Amino acid sequence: MVQCLPKQITFDEFIAWYPEHSEHHYELHNGEIVQMPKPLGKHSDVGGYIALRLGMEIERLRHPYFIPRECVVKVEESGYEPDMIVLGRSTIQADPRWAKESTITHCESAKLVIEVTSTN
Repeated sequence: MVQCLPKQITFDEFIAWYPEHSEHHYELHNGEIVQMPKPLGKHSDVGGYIALRLGMEIERLRHPYFIPRECVVKVEESGYEPDMIVLGRSTIQADPRWAKESTITHCESAKLVIEVTSTN
């Protein structure tokens, strides 16, 4: 018996495939699409609290940063949806995929990336 290996896809193929109004989140891990569980209860509470506090400090210090609701971050040929990301307003315009795909491809755009870990 011959087993077929799943086809590895590129980051560009992943972004083109990504469903626009899906109830699920997806990430690309080393060429394979992985369905990620949506955050629940405490995970969302912690992420929301961190975003609130960071947003307040960004405002207070008048930094030229913002926290988008969601985005995909390209790391080599993988793509991740972090729980939170702080982006620089002055550098995001040079990131070619931001305006149309909410995708970060240049590390200069990201000032801070946060992933909340949980048991779900």
